[in-house]
Amino acid sequence: MNALGYRDKQHVEIDASLHHKHRSARAFRTKKEEKRYWTLLIALIALGILFSCGLLVYNNPVPVDSPSFIPVVRRRIDAIIAIIIAVICHSLSTVTFQSITNNRIITPSLLGFESLYSAIHTSTIFFFGAGALIHFSGTGPFLFQVVIMVLMSLILYGWLLSGKYGNLQLMLLVGIVIGTGLNSLSTFMRKLLAPSDFDILQARLFGSVNNSDSSYFPIVIPMVIIVAILLLANSNKLNVVSLGKDVSTSFGVRHQSSIIYTLILISVLMSISTALIGPLTFYGFLVATLSYQAAPTYDHRYIFPMALAIGFLILTSAYFLMYHVFNAQGVVSVIIEMFGGVIFLIVILRKRSL
Repeated sequence: MNALGYRDKQHVEIDASLHHKHRSARAFRTKKEEKRYWTLLIALIALGILFSCGLLVYNNPVPVDSPSFIPVVRRRIDAIIAIIIAVICHSLSTVTFQSITNNRIITPSLLGFESLYSAIHTSTIFFFGAGALIHFSGTGPFLFQVVIMVLMSLILYGWLLSGKYGNLQLMLLVGIVIGTGLNSLSTFMRKLLAPSDFDILQARLFGSVNNSDSSYFPIVIPMVIIVAILLLANSNKLNVVSLGKDVSTSFGVRHQSSIIYTLILISVLMSISTALIGPLTFYGFLVATLSYQAAPTYDHRYIFPMALAIGFLILTSAYFLMYHVFNAQGVVSVIIEMFGGVIFLIVILRKRSL
């Protein structure tokens, strides 16, 4: 071998060694990215806590030294708890759902949870009157809504994900068709309602922490904690499942059973949030999209905390600004849905596909 060829071989070996030196199976490509992640996560958590403290004590009509100050703060704590429940449900559900479907456009709302919620409440006031809807509260009706939503999703998964031709795309298509049909039925019934009944119903159909009832918390909180822990514990397997059926199977992961198990957990979280607070269609999409930008990693162990921090900051800041700055308490969910919808359109136009 001549000197020139030997030198070229040396350069190739050096380049290859440098290339392998920079390759890593770690969650972050560089230490700088990891440091940026933790800095941003801590800053988001601090801002979320700051806004939540503002919701608790700012503009409190009762003086601090008054005996009524603590009861007022406790009522506001109920709203904070409802926000935390919504954040956990939507953030974890949307990120997980987009990972198992390998699509960052769709959301669990496509499975028809909001449509079924709307159909239940609309049919209640349509057939039984406004009084029945007003009294449609308590542990029994709440659990009824959750069970119906979970059963619908289980039937959808069991039917469309099992068998020779089972696939996610067909499941999503059927979910969209069912949701559209339920929305059409609800719209038809709403058009036949009296104006006063329609106003009462419309207040229920807007997603808001004001819809939540603290008497549900002893049931809801343990369920949410258990399901959230199960999803977080499943993070490593979710990393593999998100790579697709062929890759996950080669790694020894049972792809179809993992998908069904994960979808069951998602349906429980989405059912709880929808029954407790109401529909929040684009909120989860907004949180997930921002989380992917803020956390430059594939590892769900890091994406999940970022999604929770961003989701908590979005809701606490939105409610604080709308309540105490703009005095527009009833439009918080509308504003969040509007921003989520705009972000959705921007992502669609940039990707030019679904």
